[in-house]
Amino acid sequence: MQFDLRRFASLISWVVSPVVVGPAAYLFIVLYGYSSEPRHLSWFFVLFLSVTVAPMSLIFGLKKIGKISDYNITFREQRFLPLLVLVGVNLLGYELMKQLGAPRFLSGILFFNAVNTVFILLVTLQWKISIHLFSLTSSIALVVLQSGSPALWLLVFMPLLMWSRIYLKAHNFMQTLVGGLIGFLLMYGEFKWWISL
Repeated sequence: MQFDLRRFASLISWVVSPVVVGPAAYLFIVLYGYSSEPRHLSWFFVLFLSVTVAPMSLIFGLKKIGKISDYNITFREQRFLPLLVLVGVNLLGYELMKQLGAPRFLSGILFFNAVNTVFILLVTLQWKISIHLFSLTSSIALVVLQSGSPALWLLVFMPLLMWSRIYLKAHNFMQTLVGGLIGFLLMYGEFKWWISL
């Protein structure tokens, strides 16, 4: 059977997507750093709702009513509304995490997800940055901050995902590279400041 390169690229794009990578990173962070806390599963549940359930429900809903043309929201002009809604979702999640007494590191994830979504939204007005790459590397930055520099090996997934998004013609090289670099540097810098307060 002939190897289907396009199907392989699509598989990478779906597996290493924001709604998969985010929760995987957050589950690791919660179990690695907070598993002894009685409410650690509640905290993860809020993170999971905010970064997976809410975005997927929103995207499926918008696709059903014809507001977006595909589940990857390929067209830049269609990204404004879902991104704006997700800012609100993350801010609500942040407030809920505070009510649940979550550690500052965990509540900060949702706060800076909201902040960074605003950044992506503003960029999207003029340019199409790769949200896949931004999400991957910002999640890796959080894992590195929580568990240390050995977790930097996870950045090997960055060029693979870049290739996938470029091969599928979802982005060009600069859109993936900038998304990946800014995602890591922004989240890392924000959290170094956040946890130093």
